[in-house]
Amino acid sequence: MNITIDDIEIFADGLDHPECVAVHPDGSVWAGGEAGQIYKVSPDGLEIKEIANTHGFILGIAFSPDLSWLAICDMKNHCVWKLALATNELTKFATGAEDVSFNIPNYPCFSKNGKLWVSESGAFRQTTGKIFCFDQHGHGKIWHAGPFNFSNGLALSLNEDWLYVACTWLPGVERIAIHPDGTAGKREVYCSLPRSCPDGLAFDADQNLYVGCYAPNYIYKISPKQEVHLLIDDWEAHGLCNPTNLAFGGKNFNELYTANLGAWHVSKILLNIIGQKLACHQ
Repeated sequence: MNITIDDIEIFADGLDHPECVAVHPDGSVWAGGEAGQIYKVSPDGLEIKEIANTHGFILGIAFSPDLSWLAICDMKNHCVWKLALATNELTKFATGAEDVSFNIPNYPCFSKNGKLWVSESGAFRQTTGKIFCFDQHGHGKIWHAGPFNFSNGLALSLNEDWLYVACTWLPGVERIAIHPDGTAGKREVYCSLPRSCPDGLAFDADQNLYVGCYAPNYIYKISPKQEVHLLIDDWEAHGLCNPTNLAFGGKNFNELYTANLGAWHVSKILLNIIGQKLACHQ
């Protein structure tokens, strides 16, 4: 596959340094802003609406499997919000678990049965990251105490038997086995990505893992054999500008959307590779 910077399209412009991106089954693309904005972008990228505002700093977002709500990680307010999609009402879903409060709740990831994993990054330049897990009512626990070197984006394998964790200052990706009873199993380094800052993760249908890097402006593709390929290097920092979270979408689910924390837009890349459908797309 030969992807160049000319293949990167500015999909939606005028957002406030979006860290996150998520694609609704109706084709709309959702993102957050650094002043608490929650944006909904029309499938053609032409209409941008601010749906809600937490007055915080939005990190990762994810749709629940039944599409009734959006989970929102907020760094400034140290919580996960629940945005009811029918009413756009915001309520606090969780502020931590087991008497441990969130410091940097970074990314939410749903399983098909509604379980919600949340990465807690810990603190900058400190190896104190954790993974929390919550039921649909917000009752949670520390699922894996780590420590992770800034646990960031999350992704579930197709069979939901592994949870993948971008660890920004490892730098690389770790994965944790998920036992049949839902508890955490063995932990291992899946890939090392020297001199980069991995942030967001997304799988395609063939279980290739895509890794968006805040720096440099890279997207890596990791094969199921754990072979590391540099898919895109945007040396211009125009189409990709500190790319963070990734999400597959589009009419044929073969387009990769990227948030760009260093700029004001969401990018779109036609990969002609089918993405792995998330719990909300089943």
